[in-house]
Amino acid sequence: MPQKEQLTVRRPAPVDSDAAQVVARMRALDSHWPATDGVAVFNRVYLTVMEEIGRRIAAGEFPDRRAALTLDVLFARRYLAAVEASETGARPPACWRPLFQYRRHPGVRTTQFALAGINAHIGHDLALAVVDSCRALECAPADLENEFDRVGDILTLMEERIREDLMPGPDLLEIADPLTHLVGAWSLDRARDGAWSAARLLWGVRELPGLAEEFTERLDAGVGLVGRCLLTPWR
Repeated sequence: MPQKEQLTVRRPAPVDSDAAQVVARMRALDSHWPATDGVAVFNRVYLTVMEEIGRRIAAGEFPDRRAALTLDVLFARRYLAAVEASETGARPPACWRPLFQYRRHPGVRTTQFALAGINAHIGHDLALAVVDSCRALECAPADLENEFDRVGDILTLMEERIREDLMPGPDLLEIADPLTHLVGAWSLDRARDGAWSAARLLWGVRELPGLAEEFTERLDAGVGLVGRCLLTPWR
């Protein structure tokens, strides 16, 4: 049986027009979906971060502009591919399925939708995007570590924005509120560390496609399980 090509196809590195197309697609989705849609909640936060990364790349804050642009675009395309799969009736990766399934559930809070999207995107997509980028740039993960860290620092803004804009105020968020414990149990830093380790592992077994495919499937399923927990309805 022929091996799948998900991790072995080499594609050209993205350029500025590719980044512009990604942002334009996310803006179109934002205008199309209702504001209360769970995927729209994540999309709005992510769009803000994409625009910020674009401004910083243009300002020369990334020493290797080409590497930063490549990682940024290939990372975002993973999310957009999941959206396209959902909209065309195909099956998105397991990590994204809970968010698409619960996107209109009245018992799921806005913060949960945003965190579930971040969990899927960082816990699963980021590792594969690093591998995609290495293939496009013909380099190893270690050559992208600075860009990975800088993009990760900006992604931290996404979590901070969620906590500032989407969490209830101190008078509403009591220590006994289950959402307090749910949000506190998930860590962006741990997810980033896990993504970097997964990327290095996948790169290390790139000549063993069967093993790489098995690990990718298990990573996808594990991140999906966490996402389902993050989307536990409260009413």
